[in-house]
Amino acid sequence: MKFTDLLWAEALPIFEQIQQHPFNQELKEGTLPLEKFKFYIYQDSLYLADFARALAVAGTKAGNSHELLDFLQFAQNAILVERALHLGYFKEYVIDSQSGKAPGCFAYTNYLMATSAFESYEVTVAALLPCFWIYKQVGDYIYANQTGPNAYQNWINAYAGEDFAHSVQKALDICDQLAENASEATRKKMIEAYVTASRLEYMFWDSAYRLEEWVV
Repeated sequence: MKFTDLLWAEALPIFEQIQQHPFNQELKEGTLPLEKFKFYIYQDSLYLADFARALAVAGTKAGNSHELLDFLQFAQNAILVERALHLGYFKEYVIDSQSGKAPGCFAYTNYLMATSAFESYEVTVAALLPCFWIYKQVGDYIYANQTGPNAYQNWINAYAGEDFAHSVQKALDICDQLAENASEATRKKMIEAYVTASRLEYMFWDSAYRLEEWVV
């Protein structure tokens, strides 16, 4: 069994809750209220900016130039997607971009930034993996099960597309290679990081569905 198969099995209950969350079910049906999608897109733009930074930091820890280039490319792609959100959805939906990070986004981005700064390369890669893998799985699920014309088709196509699938596979391969040479203690920390980030993935979607705000 590949290490990433072990990761997937470990966090499968979390993924199943993500897949069945009302946000993704209504996105699949095209019935998600626009207000919630706009909230999500704005938070996603803030998330991607910090995700790109964490990816770049991860690249500086890589043990070879190939993986350094891979992570720099991942970071560049995240920035390009963030820009596309601003140029596309922000203009189309007149999204207010002044409110700042909601608690769910704040928790997730700060976890990834802290992990990339203070943890090992192996643990950082495991923490970054859910954003690749879970998004790909959710995108494929929605693409395969959507019904009729969908107002959110561009989002669905982006995460169910071949370009994104190629990046996901690269990230999976790197994680497996690192786990092969890692100590048992490091592998345990990799699992913990992957599960934690998966939980934060759930919180991110749930935050958008609830239009989450700071209490005080």
